[in-house]
Amino acid sequence: MADHRVWLLAAASAVLGGCMVGPSYHLPDKAVLNDATARGAFMVDRDPALSSDAPLPRDWWRLYDNPTLDRLIAEALASNTDLRKANANLERSRASLREAQASRQPSVAMQAGIEYAQLAGEQYLQRITPPRDTYYNAQLTVGYDIDLFGGIRRGIEAARAGDEAVEAARDLVRMNVAAETARAYADACGAGLQLAAAKRSLLLQERSLELTGKLRSGGRAADLDVTRVRQLTDQLSAAIPALEGAQLSALYRVTTLTGRPPADFDDEVGHCDSPPRLTQALPIGDGAALLRRRPDVRQAERLLAAATAEIGVATAQLYPSIQIGLPVGSLGATHDALTSPTNFWGIGALLNWQANQSAARARIAGANAQAKLALANFDGVVLTSLRDAETALDIYVHDLRREVSVRAARDDATTALQQAEHLQRGGRATSLDVLDAQRTLASAEQSLAQLESAISDDQVAVFLALGGGWQTEEPGSEVAQVAVPAPN
Repeated sequence: MADHRVWLLAAASAVLGGCMVGPSYHLPDKAVLNDATARGAFMVDRDPALSSDAPLPRDWWRLYDNPTLDRLIAEALASNTDLRKANANLERSRASLREAQASRQPSVAMQAGIEYAQLAGEQYLQRITPPRDTYYNAQLTVGYDIDLFGGIRRGIEAARAGDEAVEAARDLVRMNVAAETARAYADACGAGLQLAAAKRSLLLQERSLELTGKLRSGGRAADLDVTRVRQLTDQLSAAIPALEGAQLSALYRVTTLTGRPPADFDDEVGHCDSPPRLTQALPIGDGAALLRRRPDVRQAERLLAAATAEIGVATAQLYPSIQIGLPVGSLGATHDALTSPTNFWGIGALLNWQANQSAARARIAGANAQAKLALANFDGVVLTSLRDAETALDIYVHDLRREVSVRAARDDATTALQQAEHLQRGGRATSLDVLDAQRTLASAEQSLAQLESAISDDQVAVFLALGGGWQTEEPGSEVAQVAVPAPN
C-alpha cells in the first residue's frame, strides 16, 4: 500500500510539473518596432534612378559584378579572425545550451568500491569484533527534478534565447566583415583613382613648367611666371605621397581582413584605380524588411526574451522544489555478493523550500529591472538601425547630386584651360591666366576623384546600414532567418 502511495505522489507531482511561473515572452506592445512608421518606407528621395523598393539580395556585393571584390569577401568570410572568434563563441554557447537542456533529464550516478578491511562491531550496535574480510559496495542512483513550477524550463528558455542572441552576434560580425572588406577595397581603388588624377595633373604641370621655362628663355615670360608655375608643381607633387600612403593603408586593411599579414597584399588590388560602383538603382526595401534582417535587432530582441525568461527562473525560487530519487545497489562481503542480504533499493521524494524569501524577491526585482533594461536596449537598437539607414541613404543621394555639379565644374575647368592656352598662344592671355586655369583644373580633378571615391564608400555604407551580407545558404535548403516577432 505504501508503494502505491509513493507512485501516486510521483504521478501527481509530474502532472503539476506543467505549471510555469513568471511571464511568458511576447514582444511588448509599446516596443518601438511595433510603430507603423518604423515599418514603413524610407524617407529618401523616391527617384527610381537612385533607389528601388526591391529586396536587398543576400550577397549584395555581387551586384557590382566585380570578381576581385567577390574573391576578397569570400576569403574574408572564410579566414577573418574576428569571424573565427565569433564562430568559436557560438560553439561555446551551443555547448552551454546543451548543458542547460540536460538539466531536464534524469541524473544517473554510479559508484563502486572494494576493500579488505576490519569493520567495527559498534557501528552495527554489536559488541563483537567482525572478522577481517573483503567488502564491496556498488550503487546506482537515479534522480529527477520534477520542476514543479517551471524554474528549470524557464532556465532552458533563457539559455535558448541567449544562444540565439549569440548567433545573431556572429551574424553581425559576418555582416560587418563583408562590408568592411568591400569598403577597404573601395578605399584602395579610390586612393588609386585620386593618385592617378594627381599624377595626371602633375604631368601637365611639369609640361607647363617646361614650356614656361622655354618662354622665359625666349623673353616671352618673366622669372616670376616660372616661380609661380614651379610652386604649383611642387604643391601637386607634395600631395602624391599622402595619397600613396592612403592607398597602402587601405591595402593593408584589405589584407588583414582576409586573414593575411599586411605585407602579403594583393598586387591586383594595388593597381586598382576604379572604385566599385553601382550605376543602377540601389535595392533598399523598406523598414519592415530592414528590422527583420539586421542581426543587431534580432540580437537585442533575443536578449529581451532571455531577460523575460530569467524572471520566471527567479520567481520559481519562491516555491518548493521536489526531487525523486531511486537508489539501487549491493553492499557487503564479496563472498555474499548480489545475494538477498546484500542487495538494497528504495524510492522517495525530497522537498526543498527556502522559508526566508527576501533574497528570492530581491532577485525577482533585479530580473524585472533587467527586462526593462533589455527592452530599452531593444528600442534603442531599432531606432539606431533606422537612423543608420536613413542617414546613409541621405548622404548617398546628396553626394550623387553633388557629383553632377562637380563633374560639370571639372569639364568647365578643362574648357577654360584650353581657352587660356589658346589665348596665350595668340598673345591675348598672360601666363598667369594659364596658371590660374591649370590650378583650377587640378583642384577640380582632385575634387571629382575624391567625390567618386566617396560615392563608392557611400554605397557600401548603405548596404551595411541595411544589414545584408550575413546570410548563408546551404545547397538544398532555405536560409533560416529568425524574424522579429510580429506585434500582438
